[in-house]
Amino acid sequence: MVAMRASTVGAAEKPERVLRHIVLYKFKDDLSPEQLQEVIAAFSALPKKIDTIVGFERGTNISKEGKSEGLTHSFVVSFRDEKGRDAYLEHPAHLEYVKLARDRREKVVVFDYWSAD
Repeated sequence: MVAMRASTVGAAEKPERVLRHIVLYKFKDDLSPEQLQEVIAAFSALPKKIDTIVGFERGTNISKEGKSEGLTHSFVVSFRDEKGRDAYLEHPAHLEYVKLARDRREKVVVFDYWSAD
């Protein structure tokens, strides 16, 4: 008979807390698919350009609840701390992205929070 050991992977340490920066968009109705893809590609390129970004996710709304108020795209950017987020906000690559996106969006919502510790 082989003795089994209990696994302790992940049991001892809590994950590190991070600052999440959520950006939700409703793009203009007359935006071409190419223009939309350009915005998505530009936002998705920011983690390679800004070293204070420690995590990044993006996606389109698939909720069936009908409560999105027209918001269609989500971007979640994670930082170790507020200093990292602030550096991102002022970074030339982010400012360049904002110039590209601002006239293509109808509505934007930004929400920051600390992940649970």
